[in-house]
Amino acid sequence: MGLLLDSATLIWWIYDAHRLSPPAVRAVNEADRVVVSSVTAMELATKLRIGKLPQVRPLVASFAEHCAIDNFELLPLRHEHSICGGSIPSEHRDLFDRMLAGQAIVENLTLVSPDTAFDALGARRLW
Repeated sequence: MGLLLDSATLIWWIYDAHRLSPPAVRAVNEADRVVVSSVTAMELATKLRIGKLPQVRPLVASFAEHCAIDNFELLPLRHEHSICGGSIPSEHRDLFDRMLAGQAIVENLTLVSPDTAFDALGARRLW
């Protein structure tokens, strides 16, 4: 099974693993493919810039290196992902969530996230 980590999951994996659910930890440890999106890099950089997540400064500064430590594959955002995410019939307005859902759907990945908002976006979610 291929997995796509959302921002919270990546942060907790790196800095605060006890906040992860046991099924999430097990799935990440056993997955053939674990992916982190370029969308997550932008979301973290944005939240760092506006002061919401000052603790992620080291992660943002060395994003690819942090992902490589755990053998997480980096997934660029493609137009197919954007079209899918933008076309999902839902009132959910968070563009980062929509882009991640689009990537998960197009790439046939399961989102690892505590955020139930993804359920309304049609992406498979594990927590």
